[in-house]
Amino acid sequence: MKNKKRCFGSQAGKEFYAEYHDKEWGIPAHEDRHLFEMLILEGAQAGLSWETILKRRDEYRKAFFHFDPHKVAKMTDKELNALLKNEGIIRNRLKVYAARQNAQVFLKIQKEFGSFDKYVWGFVQGKPIVNRRRSLKDLPTSIPASDALSKDLKKRGMTFVGPTIIYSFMQAVGLVDDHLADCWCSTRMRR
Repeated sequence: MKNKKRCFGSQAGKEFYAEYHDKEWGIPAHEDRHLFEMLILEGAQAGLSWETILKRRDEYRKAFFHFDPHKVAKMTDKELNALLKNEGIIRNRLKVYAARQNAQVFLKIQKEFGSFDKYVWGFVQGKPIVNRRRSLKDLPTSIPASDALSKDLKKRGMTFVGPTIIYSFMQAVGLVDDHLADCWCSTRMRR
């Protein structure tokens, strides 16, 4: 992983961030539990850095039953309130309670479409939107597909799913591949 040109994560002491960049970010994901995990984590990120959330990922997995949407959907107020004391996650009441609400909506979407994967990939016609910008500052905060997905998720009752959050989600799970033109992952994808 050393000496590779990356979009982010190449700084010393941030090997965990480089690993996320190299092995996950922008790579198409289709497993519903992983999609649910990333949706909840991206919502938790609102107003914070992704690095902050990534460092707490293991604690989030413990707190939310390894992102089993069935279990999260059934969490009681007592269980959610207990999480507000968990220093391993972001202890924002609205974000913690959103996990349960979003899990309930997630399950309804699964039932309607057969899988969340089928639903979400429909917003990009089943294949990633590939961009090759020169700099991270050239990335937009949303695109028409993230605007549409955000609007539909909100209509269905999800929270913490604004267009910017959803665009980050889409990048994270490979619905959008925003690896920069000079990133080694961009080169890897062209082979």
